[in-house]
Amino acid sequence: MEFLSYLISGISLGSIYAIIALGYTMVYGIAKMLNFAHGDVIMVGGYISFCVVTYLGLPGWLSVVVAMLVCTALGILIEGLAYKPLRQAPSLAVLITAIGVSYFLQNSALLIWGASPKVYTPIVSGQIEMFGGSLKISWVTVVTVVICFIIAVGLTSFISKSRMGKAMRACSEDKGAAQLMGINVNRTISTTFAIGSALAAVAGVLLCSFSPSLMPTTGSMPGIKAFTAAVFGGIGSIPGAFLGGILLGIIESLAKAYISTQLSNAILFAVLIIVLLVRPAGLLGKYVPEKV
Repeated sequence: MEFLSYLISGISLGSIYAIIALGYTMVYGIAKMLNFAHGDVIMVGGYISFCVVTYLGLPGWLSVVVAMLVCTALGILIEGLAYKPLRQAPSLAVLITAIGVSYFLQNSALLIWGASPKVYTPIVSGQIEMFGGSLKISWVTVVTVVICFIIAVGLTSFISKSRMGKAMRACSEDKGAAQLMGINVNRTISTTFAIGSALAAVAGVLLCSFSPSLMPTTGSMPGIKAFTAAVFGGIGSIPGAFLGGILLGIIESLAKAYISTQLSNAILFAVLIIVLLVRPAGLLGKYVPEKV
């Protein structure tokens, strides 16, 4: 029964990683850039939700909506000010800019909310008892897994069926050809950042509900792990990000329970290295030869 409890906890944690990884993989798949400030947008979403509930007294579900709106606007602003001018710049310049944006968001949060951790109230409370009370599952766990599944299915449907989704796929294949076909590449990339940032807000609320301690560095390590999940599953692939996030959450939970809490992160990255040695494109990724 303990194993089942750890497994469910790992699936819940992995669902959070999967939601974050979906933001990473969308931006990389379409804009071909790694937005390392994504983890700090998660932190901003958590703080916005905290302020809405604590200072305005509004319900938790409404705080999620407000956090999504704020993070969506923030994502568009970051893309327009920091990344759009570097559209034709080398990838190293974009990477350095992303790290700079990350530190800017962290230090801004430090100035606004301070360094002391804030105690976050989970959006839902209570638990479900199963097998005569020997297994207890929190409602936060259930809500997290359900939301992750809905987001993954919704994004897959959006990318494959909607007009904007088709434009995103066209930009992913060839931005120049997409522009010649009348697609507004800049608007498509901005929309991608908006969607990814909205997902970051949801992930921030769920992350703080799972581990109710909020500080300016809250999104850093989950952001790195979620990026690892995206690479693990196959960066650029939505099903891959979903699968990679779930698997990494399970591996981390079981590693903490049965091996070592201190070594759990090392085990995660060791598994990533082993998988990439066997499948360099990730579990569900596809190798695309570079055209010369």
